[in-house]
Amino acid sequence: MSIFSKKNTALHGVDISSSSIKLIELSKSGNKYKVENYVTRPLPENAVVEKNINELEAVGDVIIKIASVLKTKTKDVAVAVAGSAVITKTIEMNASLSDTEMENQIVIEADQYIPYPLDEVAIDFERQGPSAKNEDMVQVLLAACKKENVDLRVAALEFGGFTAKVVDIEAYAMERAYKLLQQQMDLPKAKLVAIVDIGATMTTLYILNDGVSIYTREQIFGGAQLNNEVQMRYGIKPSEVEDAIKEGSLPDGYEEEVLSPFREEITEQISRALQFFFSSSQYNDVDLIILAGGTAATEGLAAQVEEVLSCKTVVANPFAKMSLGSRVNKVQLKNDASSLLMACGLAARGFMT
Repeated sequence: MSIFSKKNTALHGVDISSSSIKLIELSKSGNKYKVENYVTRPLPENAVVEKNINELEAVGDVIIKIASVLKTKTKDVAVAVAGSAVITKTIEMNASLSDTEMENQIVIEADQYIPYPLDEVAIDFERQGPSAKNEDMVQVLLAACKKENVDLRVAALEFGGFTAKVVDIEAYAMERAYKLLQQQMDLPKAKLVAIVDIGATMTTLYILNDGVSIYTREQIFGGAQLNNEVQMRYGIKPSEVEDAIKEGSLPDGYEEEVLSPFREEITEQISRALQFFFSSSQYNDVDLIILAGGTAATEGLAAQVEEVLSCKTVVANPFAKMSLGSRVNKVQLKNDASSLLMACGLAARGFMT
């Protein structure tokens, strides 16, 4: 289990979010990807809170259900921890050191870089390239995360018989997901890209510069607010709300009274998140906005964001050119595509070094 493992093997991508667990199985032949299978299952309320596993057995039970549906021989998976749970730092070390020697030195000097007791953290590192200042030195990316965040994900996956071969960082998984989108969607050329992942209760902004993550910001806001409004206004059972929205079976007035104000609020949240980024950087605009997450496909949202923010805006579809396995429902996958972006970025870890 490693954050920076280079091993090129098939891995299922597992995205554990606040409202659901999504697992996707990809295969690759040459440069072509194929969706072999995928499963999504909702989580009980408060099982995961702000990307932290709160009730291990509840999460484990859902993973058992996913495993029973998936019926796969491959048990190795990649999962991610939120960037807010991880400390990353680039340090310089002697280039002549072996990986073992480098690891020993990092452990000895860890208190310089990590504000937690060493026995409470999981540490990994990766050589990045030669130092620009000294040819005898090499830049090393150090990543540290509280062991609890890693251990809970590993334990939850074990309920379903899965092995977490890679515990990744969400921002790095999103970098790979963006590479997939470039291949699959023929995206317009863009240097600075904002990926807005709108989940049920949390929205995460990722800024990529030439495909490299440079900024991440999480905020409490998501699609659950639309579901709650629909439920209260129309008296619909919580379990039936999403289907009613997708099927367009809500009463007259829904578009004007509920959906339109919700789109405006999301657009305002995205604008505000981007302003936070601009105020802390040398940038004052982005070249492309990609909407991801289950709420991204909300009718008319991409068009409204593009109009209000004057920036090309698309809804993520990492499967646009992928072939589909016999077990995949094409219509269902199209509906779920934007919500599977993180899981795809994790599954691609098995094919991208």
